[in-house]
Amino acid sequence: MENQIFLTSADLQHFIEAQNIEATILSMAEHTPTVPDAARALGVEPEQIIKSLVFLVYEEPLLVINNGLAKVDRRKVADRLGVGKKQVKFASAEQALEITGYVVGSMPPFGHRRKLRTLVDQAITGFQVIFGGGGDIDAMMRLTVAELLRVTEGEVTSVSEWANH
Repeated sequence: MENQIFLTSADLQHFIEAQNIEATILSMAEHTPTVPDAARALGVEPEQIIKSLVFLVYEEPLLVINNGLAKVDRRKVADRLGVGKKQVKFASAEQALEITGYVVGSMPPFGHRRKLRTLVDQAITGFQVIFGGGGDIDAMMRLTVAELLRVTEGEVTSVSEWANH
């Protein structure tokens, strides 16, 4: 990629302030590459950690926000969108970076290069406070589910392989 400008937690902080979002970026003292690592460092349940994942549906980007421990069931996503499962493809790290501006592993649920249609797994809505990517590998963001849904205009649905219908 030629001269790609990455977005960082500073860009995310600017977005939070500009949009009057109630969210806090937390600098992590240690690298937390996995959900259990992040949960341990934050002193929270692993289920409170969210993942923001980019998919491509007929080449159109879609953001799926899922519980950090769960896998996304592409069939559930396809059913929600009314397309075949084969049309729901997981974006590569390069595609996700190009679409959002953020490196995979630091991906916040909003503040991307452009607003993305967003599906939010219903399991997340059982928590008051959640933690997502903070725009840098060593940053996390704390926010409420209500604020996540307000800012992303996320559609709550079941996207997890292990979520019950």
